[in-house]
Amino acid sequence: MLVGVPREIKTHEYRVGLTAGGVRELVHHGHAVIVEREAGSGAGIDDAAYRAAGAEVVDTAAEVFARADMIVKVKEPQADECRMLRNGQILFTYLHLAADRRQARLLRDSGCVAMAYETVTDDHGGLPLLAPMSEVAGRMAIQAGAHCLEKSIGGRGILLGGVPGVPAAKVVILGAGVVGTNAARVAIGLGAQVTLLDASVARLRKLDMFFGSRLNTLSSSMENIESAVLDADLVVGAVLVPGDVAPKLVSAEMVGGMRRGSVLVDVAIDQGGCFETSHPTTHASPTFVVQDVVHYCVSNMPGAVARTSTFALNNATLPYILELADHGWQAALIGNPHLCAGLNLLHGKITHKGVAHALGEDYVAPLSLLETASA
Repeated sequence: MLVGVPREIKTHEYRVGLTAGGVRELVHHGHAVIVEREAGSGAGIDDAAYRAAGAEVVDTAAEVFARADMIVKVKEPQADECRMLRNGQILFTYLHLAADRRQARLLRDSGCVAMAYETVTDDHGGLPLLAPMSEVAGRMAIQAGAHCLEKSIGGRGILLGGVPGVPAAKVVILGAGVVGTNAARVAIGLGAQVTLLDASVARLRKLDMFFGSRLNTLSSSMENIESAVLDADLVVGAVLVPGDVAPKLVSAEMVGGMRRGSVLVDVAIDQGGCFETSHPTTHASPTFVVQDVVHYCVSNMPGAVARTSTFALNNATLPYILELADHGWQAALIGNPHLCAGLNLLHGKITHKGVAHALGEDYVAPLSLLETASA
């Protein structure tokens, strides 16, 4: 199979779909790889490293899209990239279609085999290709939130960990998944007063055992969310419904009741955001203010630490990329239900229940289409 790696073009996105080591593995398996010139430069991987690993380096994204059987990316394809996709071509990347009706339409029109990292599953009910970026985003959320609390950014002028004689900031984290757990870990390490809310008491019990008295846990309810948010200096939105839009847990009214200069970091913004006042931002212009509350809603947070993120992501995605290349997409998806869960669009049909629900479209069971395609 010919695997193509274009340079990411989303604003301030410096990650790349494959490392040179990933290319070497594909070549070892008998596949060919073409990489757009300087695709890995933002992550510290130069063209010479790709050539040494066995890749062909080409000048344009158009050539990558025109020749490759499978496109491996990081972020969702932008409109111009969607228009370069063709019928039957595999696209393997983060898609987050639930909050992006336009992208869904363009991918549907292309006829490509659209597979989303964020909906691939594992034997434990986890999301193995989302987890590494969730780890990065959770840790970065506290870093970004601490910066936004500085007065020059519009924040309250509070040091997250405080100093002797002055109290630490109050941090509230909504969601105890991978993002929330990593956010809690960093916030606790910096000395903040941390409260974490989740609907799963079993999950809260595990985190209580791990963090002990350093973490305050609350069952997620309207009353508990409102009480915690109104008393917070920094709120991190870390909720996830796989494939579907994030629930709006914090209303505009709640935001209006927060202290002036408080900060909201919406890590769920890729899936529509969990604050009613959120809208996507970029690393070029990461914040905005609503009702005197600073909002940080960058939709590709891990892109700011591109080298760490690229290698962490490639560690997770490479086995699945190899599986698709070694066996072909039909056989790979039929043989691996967890990889099949990553299929979002096939033959213009939506094949993920969460995405279909979010977009208000019909859902088609993927196996029915796959069996037809392989017949």
